[in-house]
Parts: sequence; structure tokens; C-alpha cells
Amino acid sequence: MAREGYQKKLEALREDVLYMSEVVLERLRMGLEALAHKDEDLAWEVIEGDDEVNRMYLDLERDCIDLLALQQPVASDLRFITASFKIITDLERVADLATNLGDYTLEARRDVYPDVDIQSIGEHVVEMVEDAMAAYEREDVDACIAIADRDDEIDALCEDASEAVVRDLIEREVDADTAEAEVGRLMADVSRLLLTIRDLERVGDHAVNTAARTLYMVENDDELIY
Repeated sequence: MAREGYQKKLEALREDVLYMSEVVLERLRMGLEALAHKDEDLAWEVIEGDDEVNRMYLDLERDCIDLLALQQPVASDLRFITASFKIITDLERVADLATNLGDYTLEARRDVYPDVDIQSIGEHVVEMVEDAMAAYEREDVDACIAIADRDDEIDALCEDASEAVVRDLIEREVDADTAEAEVGRLMADVSRLLLTIRDLERVGDHAVNTAARTLYMVENDDELIY
């Protein structure tokens, strides 16, 4: 009976991690939508919702510690619990990055670089996190490796976008007659956009981390962990 209860706790942990991922992904989508439409109400919803994710994280952290301390798991279960703990850490950080998008929305007043497709990059990284969590749920080794391979594509998209912003800044005509306030607004816009690109790239990195931990969990293979 004790062993049956232990297995139910492991199953409950997996379900709770997956639920946390659904909440985090929804926050990320909301952050992207808020940024796209300059929706301040939605931005505040994302920002204020971060406390809920933090509470989930702490509750799951406590569950992982209890399973490790009280149940003395065997090797495969130990890998599952530790991988789950690492994954919720990545999910909490993705939620923080979604909160950043809310903050950027509140700061944004105009689209200075419409040719930089933030939403497309956002869609790619949301899909990567979705696929990483599906791989965790199904213990899909092939999917883990495929997700890691896709990270190069995200890095290239983000590098191209950042270069476009910097190139445009260099080519802009700013002279002594340009108002100081206008220069300040331009620099703030550039900084905000570069931070947005950086944060989306980091979301992709967290998706890879999740895939790496899942591969280790299933195969005891640390190939993707870095």
C-alpha cells in the first residue's frame, strides 16, 4: 500500500508540473499579445499573475524535496524527481520573462522597427516550450533531441533581429539639431526591443534545458545538459 501511495505521488508530481507549464505558457502568450497590441490591461494581468506562478513553484519544490527526503527513490525515480525539479525552475524563469514582456508593453508607445517580427520569434519559442513539455509528458527521447537542434534556428532569428535594430540605429541621421528628448526616446525604444529579443531567446534556452533534463530522466543521458 505504501508503494502504491508513492507511485500516486510521482504521478501527481508529473501532472502538477504539466499544469504549471500550461499556466506559464498562457502567461507567455498573453505577454506577446499585450506587446503586439500595446494592451496595458493585459500587460498588468501578466505582471500581477507572476505571484501565482511563484506559489506553484514553491509548492512543487516542497513536493520534490519531500519525495527525495521521505521516500528514498530508486535510480529512475530519483532522475524523474530531480528532472522535474529542474524543469519547474526553468518554467518559473519563463514566467519571469513573460512578466518582462508585460513591463516592456507598459514602456512601449510606438513601433519603431516594424520589420523586426517579434511575434514570429515569440511563436517559435512558445512552440518549443510546448514541445518540450510534451516530450516530458511522453518521455519522448527523439523529441528532446529535435528540440535541442531547433535552438540554432531561434538563435539565428534573434541575431538577425538584433542586427537589424543596431544597423538601423547606426544609419539614422542624428545630428546637433535633433532634440535631446527625441534621442532619449529612440535609445529607450532600441533598448526595449533588444531586451525583448534577448528574453525570447532565453525562453528558447529554457525549452532546451527542459528537453535536456527529460533526456537525462529517461535515458540517464546528460548529452544535452550544459
